Amino acid sequence: MRNRFDEQLEKLNGELTQMGKLCEEAISSAVAAFLSSDGDEALIQQALETDSEIDKKERDIEAMCMRLLLSQQPVARDLRTVSSALKMISDMERIGDQASDIAEITRSMTPSTIKNEVHVKNMTEAAIKMVTDSIESFVKKDLALAQEVIAYDDVVDRMFDTIKCELIELISKQNVNGELCIDLLMIAKYLERIGDHASDIAELILRIKSEHAYHIVKHLPLMAEEAIFKPIIQTLNIFSDAGSFQEKEPKVECLRHIFAAFKKSHAFRHLP
Repeated sequence: MRNRFDEQLEKLNGELTQMGKLCEEAISSAVAAFLSSDGDEALIQQALETDSEIDKKERDIEAMCMRLLLSQQPVARDLRTVSSALKMISDMERIGDQASDIAEITRSMTPSTIKNEVHVKNMTEAAIKMVTDSIESFVKKDLALAQEVIAYDDVVDRMFDTIKCELIELISKQNVNGELCIDLLMIAKYLERIGDHASDIAELILRIKSEHAYHIVKHLPLMAEEAIFKPIIQTLNIFSDAGSFQEKEPKVECLRHIFAAFKKSHAFRHLP
């Protein structure tokens, strides 16, 4: 039974890594379109299509996690790992949305050389590094790398402040289109938010590896999550014994709806 669970976790990690790569591709395509001289439409479309792939991957991984919860009924650290993966894919889906937003802004922007005078490219590279490292830290359960990602979020925040100051200087010294500057600031803000989501993913490793006291103080909402999931699984399993997985499929769908409602709740939005 344990070997089977470990195999399923390995598959889950592979899917999470693939979703992370899609996030990196979406960010790269969106910003490459932004940096191109004419807002390359092919790159914009690529970013939007990749975001759709990310959405589909989120649904697939969510179903995989629900099956793990239902069939294996994990406890303690194993339960925290699976429930953290559910939180992680929510963060990655938002990263995809923000890359898509950058692409949409680029599509409507007036061509200008002003965008080359702010350090968006550097900020993009930093944000992608955070996404890559955060996912690697989760898959490998690398606490040191997770702490590096969390610390690096301050670097990305400072880059946002730098771009903001650069735009203020451009407005004060040149006759710059105000709408263009707002678009540039919004793109920088989306990159800063991507960094925040990457930091949130890295913090999940602290949760999984946390000591009991740290877990109680910092992750009380997540403890509530575990308290919610476990009774649900146990209740659903009252209606049938082991059986075939096909018999359990309706319960998986039931769990999906329950989790969808939970994601909209106040508690989920404030998970670390």
